[in-house]
Amino acid sequence: MPSMSLPFPITARHKGFNRAEIVDQNFSEFVKLWEGEVRSAPRDDGPVLPGSALDAQGFRELLESQLISRHLDLMARVLRVQNKVFYTIGSSGHEGNAMVARLTRHTDPAFLHYRSGGFMAERFRKLPGMDPVMDSALSFAASKEDPASGGRHKVWGSKPLWVLPQTSTIASHLPKALGTAIAIDHARRIGHALPVPEDSIVVCSFGDASSNHATAQTAFNAAGWTAYQKLPAPVLFVCEDNGIGISVKTPAGWVANNFRHRADLDYFFADGLDLAEGYAQVQRAVEHCRHTRRPTFLHLKTTRVMGHAGTDFEIEWRSIEELCAVEASDPLLRSAAIALESGLYTRDQLLGLYEATRKRCFAAAEEADRRPKLERLEDVMAPLAPYTPDKVKAEAERADYADARVKAFGGEDKLPERQPPRHLAIQIGQALHDVMAKYPESLLFGEDVAQKGGVYTVTKGLYKTFKGARVFNTLLDETIILGLAQGYANMGMLPIPEIQYLAYFHNAGDQIRGEAASLQFFSNDQYRNPLVMRIASLGYQRGFGGHFHNDNSITALRDIPGLVVGCPSRGDDAATMLRTLTALAKVDGRVCAFLEPIALYMTKDLYEPGDGQWQFAYPPPGEAMPLGEGRVYGEDANDLVVFTFGNGVPMALRAARTIQAELGWRVRVVDLRWLVPLNDAFIARQARSARRILVLDEGRKSAGVGEGVITAIVEAGLGATPLERVVGADTFTPLAGAAFLVLPGEADVVAAARRLAG
Repeated sequence: MPSMSLPFPITARHKGFNRAEIVDQNFSEFVKLWEGEVRSAPRDDGPVLPGSALDAQGFRELLESQLISRHLDLMARVLRVQNKVFYTIGSSGHEGNAMVARLTRHTDPAFLHYRSGGFMAERFRKLPGMDPVMDSALSFAASKEDPASGGRHKVWGSKPLWVLPQTSTIASHLPKALGTAIAIDHARRIGHALPVPEDSIVVCSFGDASSNHATAQTAFNAAGWTAYQKLPAPVLFVCEDNGIGISVKTPAGWVANNFRHRADLDYFFADGLDLAEGYAQVQRAVEHCRHTRRPTFLHLKTTRVMGHAGTDFEIEWRSIEELCAVEASDPLLRSAAIALESGLYTRDQLLGLYEATRKRCFAAAEEADRRPKLERLEDVMAPLAPYTPDKVKAEAERADYADARVKAFGGEDKLPERQPPRHLAIQIGQALHDVMAKYPESLLFGEDVAQKGGVYTVTKGLYKTFKGARVFNTLLDETIILGLAQGYANMGMLPIPEIQYLAYFHNAGDQIRGEAASLQFFSNDQYRNPLVMRIASLGYQRGFGGHFHNDNSITALRDIPGLVVGCPSRGDDAATMLRTLTALAKVDGRVCAFLEPIALYMTKDLYEPGDGQWQFAYPPPGEAMPLGEGRVYGEDANDLVVFTFGNGVPMALRAARTIQAELGWRVRVVDLRWLVPLNDAFIARQARSARRILVLDEGRKSAGVGEGVITAIVEAGLGATPLERVVGADTFTPLAGAAFLVLPGEADVVAAARRLAG
């Protein structure tokens, strides 16, 4: 890019000016005072400047997209103080990303950085009748009519343009972008029809500061890991390098040095400050990604003018000389020079276009301010957790895949409902065979799940039955496992990822909390991430593991809006629950967690060794467990009602025998089964007839499921009923026998009953 200099002096007076006003004035003064050589205007299909790969018509449109992006930023700064706009993180200095939009297709899924105004304005050209200015203005104004999020957030997003809304750019979107790219080519191997063309690529943009984030690094590593095995992963990582993250400068040359020589991550550089120069560079990266199907890193040079956001007064922490140097590198000044030098615009024409774009953006913003806002809680929450019970029930009970079942299980005589009662681990495995036979688009993946069949052999036989395209091992990285799950979901598949232990989920929780579970909400239910996440969970595992294999903390899951969490304590419940979870994913797009109590995997007996009372017959297709429905043992027993789940269920049943023998009480045990959302009405119904209540929660005292149960009881007006809580201690789980000191046991349940008796 030629060195740019402003044709007017920088003086101390600039210190007291609003930097947005300075940037705005710079453009007009630059055009008015420009005195360069003017060429003969090229034909529309001719190069805008000699030697450029960008034609004149393309330049005109890119320039218009840049100006739209800039004036949306300027509009936001002005109208924010009038409380008409609610977002001021702008795209100024990054308008060159419009080239990426022009050179990709509207069917190339895009996960965008928040400085993507230029990209969006240009992508809007891909389909007729769409208006980037009005759509963006509605989003800035948090209008209910915002087509991206319905007024829930200022996001760059569009369903018809395949831009999936992102609400954060601290790299959390990179794993699911990679997952989507892998899913595009994986679909062919399982015969799945894609919602986008088979040669689509995925665009994923982020900043230079974000490239250092652990979540970004795990995506780059997984991309290389995939390409190293010659598996397609057509993701175009676009690092928009403006040299700074809020106020922290990126060391000069760091991005290029860090990424230029990475094996299996193909590096390209492009000058995003110069449309004439950068266009061919971006084109090479896009074509390389599309044709090679390899992960590609496009290092796009940008700058950042007007600060990080409207509240960032850079003059307080940057020198005036540095600010003016940055502002002199404004890509719109270079575009203005190209426009004038090429002869495509006169000064008056260019200034006229600039001012006309300003008026258009302000007019749209004023109109957007008059449009309806979200004013009712039910409207705000409407897309968060859709639930259509009748449709879910019908889908969960659908049993029209008999031939596929027979094939999956190896014959009529081997169908699980024709086998003797079995324990939890075997019946989960049988239920997974059932689900995968029912849904040809389903995939099961994670660490060790394929040939080995999982650490606890729960997935044994699935790899042999459904082959490696549908059951496969991943690299050891929970963030990528959940990123893959979102990618497959984006492409219309039904992912069933396994997280090997609950403690390992915490490494990657933001992929569910910040990404998967939030997508329906922030896209106004236009995009969904249907998935069923299996997690080996909870405590009481003997002779193994300590904290990382006996994690009883469900708090991190209970706090995720929209997530469904189920936890069976017995095999038949596991099968019917899985049918409902997969139906929730298919019908309502829900993100689900299936917690499998490790200590109950192999449990066969309930009261005495060899009694076989914790093995159950497999429920045939057509049976499913409604969301929120618990299981009650001893329906008519009212002396003591025990609310519990997971390992607490057989524990409570054993303790009930002792309590009855010692105190003469008849004990009812209520297995909640569904932990999120808790069924408050069901809990209140069971509590209403209780003379005494005991809440048994193997989780920790603070923020556990038990707190939700007690709240439901109190809010139902039943707080006067004598109540005890038996919970785990607020500590990490130690190794060996010491683990049982921090977890509730049968003796604790009996002791609590004695306290209630006293």
